[in-house]
Amino acid sequence: MSTVFLGVRHHSPACARLVERTIEELRPAHVLVEGPAEMNDRLGELLLGHELPVAVFSHYRDGRRAATSWAPLCDYSPEWVALRAGRAAGAEVRFIDLPAWHPAFAERTNRYADAEVRYAEATERLCERFAVDSPDALWDRLFEVEPDEGLAERLDAYFALVRGDAEADARDRTRESYMAAWVRAATARAGGGPVLVVTGGFHQPALRTLAAGPGHEETEGQADGGPWALGEDGWPQVPAPPEAALAGSYLVPYSFRQLDSFAGYQSGMPSPGYYQQVWDAGPEAAAEHLLRVVVERLRAGRYPVSTADLIAARSLAHGLTALRGHPVPARIDVLDGLAGALVTDDLDSPLPWTSRAALAAGTHPAIVGMVAACSGERVGRLHPDTPAPPLVHDVAAQLARLGLDGDASEFGLDLTDAGDLDRSRVLHRLRVLAVPGLTRTAGPEHGVDPVFTERWEAVHAPGREAALVEAGAYGASLTEAAEAALTERAHDTEGAAESLASTLFDAVLCGAAGLSEPLLRALARRVNGLKTPGPLGEVLATALGLWRHDRVYGVAGGPLLTSVIDRAVERLLWLLEGSRGGTGVDARRLRAVVAVRDAVLHAPELLSVSRETAAGIAERISQDTDAPRDLRGAAFGLHRTLAGNVPGDPGPAVRTVAAGGADALGDWLAGLFALAREELTGRAEHGGPESLIDGLDRLVSALSDSEFLSGLPALRQAFAYFPPRERDRIAARLLERRGVRGSSRTLLRTTGDPLLIARAGALEENVSRLLARHGLAASS
Repeated sequence: MSTVFLGVRHHSPACARLVERTIEELRPAHVLVEGPAEMNDRLGELLLGHELPVAVFSHYRDGRRAATSWAPLCDYSPEWVALRAGRAAGAEVRFIDLPAWHPAFAERTNRYADAEVRYAEATERLCERFAVDSPDALWDRLFEVEPDEGLAERLDAYFALVRGDAEADARDRTRESYMAAWVRAATARAGGGPVLVVTGGFHQPALRTLAAGPGHEETEGQADGGPWALGEDGWPQVPAPPEAALAGSYLVPYSFRQLDSFAGYQSGMPSPGYYQQVWDAGPEAAAEHLLRVVVERLRAGRYPVSTADLIAARSLAHGLTALRGHPVPARIDVLDGLAGALVTDDLDSPLPWTSRAALAAGTHPAIVGMVAACSGERVGRLHPDTPAPPLVHDVAAQLARLGLDGDASEFGLDLTDAGDLDRSRVLHRLRVLAVPGLTRTAGPEHGVDPVFTERWEAVHAPGREAALVEAGAYGASLTEAAEAALTERAHDTEGAAESLASTLFDAVLCGAAGLSEPLLRALARRVNGLKTPGPLGEVLATALGLWRHDRVYGVAGGPLLTSVIDRAVERLLWLLEGSRGGTGVDARRLRAVVAVRDAVLHAPELLSVSRETAAGIAERISQDTDAPRDLRGAAFGLHRTLAGNVPGDPGPAVRTVAAGGADALGDWLAGLFALAREELTGRAEHGGPESLIDGLDRLVSALSDSEFLSGLPALRQAFAYFPPRERDRIAARLLERRGVRGSSRTLLRTTGDPLLIARAGALEENVSRLLARHGLAASS
């Protein structure tokens, strides 16, 4: 008997029924299924008796790339039905596709991702021919609501048409040549018996040609060269990952939410809850069930749905079914009927089931309820005997050892206690691996946060088991896995530069003493790669704060902080000296200068840059007229702080800057005060030619009203760097200069916004001049 090729659409009830019926009628010797061939020795795991949906999760990691992939299976997945029914019929069942880590799956996170984007032209023509909005509606029209008679022939014609217009890429051709090798091997082993091949419809026409031969040898080369070799058992060998790579496949629970294209899923059919009903009871019963579930969901959410609305929705759905020529109501007939009856407002976008996209923010609540009802809430569950990666067992052991596997809904940790610190590190390792279930509600937020306690809360997390299995891709132990995850984050040059500071702090929270050299090197490389001072300053401030004030985590003397602090200071000085142009105040850049100052003053033994060198760079920046004005002020303050023997009078520098206007003076002062507020408050109390307060008072008093009004925002921003007590001392000095007795608070507290008061005064002055010009001024 011949080999039978069934091309299917993933997660299609119609295709699943066809597979089941074909196996019953054909009684094949071999059933070959598109799926990960490395699982063939473990097919028994798939048939343990899980509650579907589940997925085969595959992972791969080496020194150059990391990849993860899922192959989901639900009750009505044709691949699942082929496994189950084939085994029940006594057939030898085999997965025949390449492992998910193979380069043919590069950048594909879903093995069963539809090829529809590659044959969009053909489906667009068919959609136009059948007057439907989307490939999903087209599929329902042609296959899901039509009688099963002639289904195989219709599928063959459909997939031949769409593949005929599409060009398979090199990765698909590699996969197809490998699957074809399995087909030929099964045909040879069958001894004339039937062989059933179940694959995605996109691959079916090519497999039929490749398996028939001759000439297949020319197209079946591997990515690494040569034809696919057969093993001693007569089957194609499963490519093994490189020796140094970490790779594996495990079963994980899956959910209808994850399967739904409206939640971003890439493959097969949308609305899994609805199609589960189609599989269980047929399309007509599924339509009635959907009507009922939508109404119940909306009413539970307090969306008004009357009996008249339900009757109208049912009538519209049946009317659309007849109008569209469907033998029974299809999914879109029910959804369009519900939308017509329940949505009376104008919509900003097309109905979501007319396309393949996640719901947009602000979607009408009735539409949200309809999509949620179609999606369903089923969550899979693995059989207790299902093998799990080593990480799952290591986490369970650590939680039990530390007493964290109990029923406490909320608990606190004292980070100064060794046992609680150990618990905190384990919990943070789970957090960086994105394993849900335990959430920190309070605790230190950065390196200098003077908080030594944490609060954690246990939350309901249905996806915890799957998350733990998936986290096993990072390593066999919790420490190893968290390290690998942090290293990956540190390597992520595409990620926001700001994330590097949080990665550094997370590394400390997870227990920096045990971190590996790869993570240290990755962090150092990211520090060297940052191109703007702001984010790099945050990294330096975090590292320096931990180094200076570490009373809890024990990392002050470790290589992590030493390396980061030294590299950050060196690169920041280089970036700051190269900064050019711009007006206004860049607060993040000023904080970076502050971090450099603190590092030079408090951690000189960690730095390869001497204090004298840093002071010289600061002096050059302060005198560079092309540098940003706020940075020049900060560099002036940094130089005076580090050099120590500069003249006491800053007046000449201030007057030079003030020549550029009040705006320039305000920006420059903001930089100075961010670094060295004592230049204004400290020196005023000592001897010297003239305090900075006196010099600024003279400069500001000499400004015209318009100049003062223009520069007031910048000046106010500069003085915002002073805390209230220091502002009070400055106000007292200004009153003293004017011989005014009284409280300094009279200058600090006004009846309104000082800027508005100044603008009002300027407006009154302009009005008075205008009235005087026209002789309308009031007589005295």
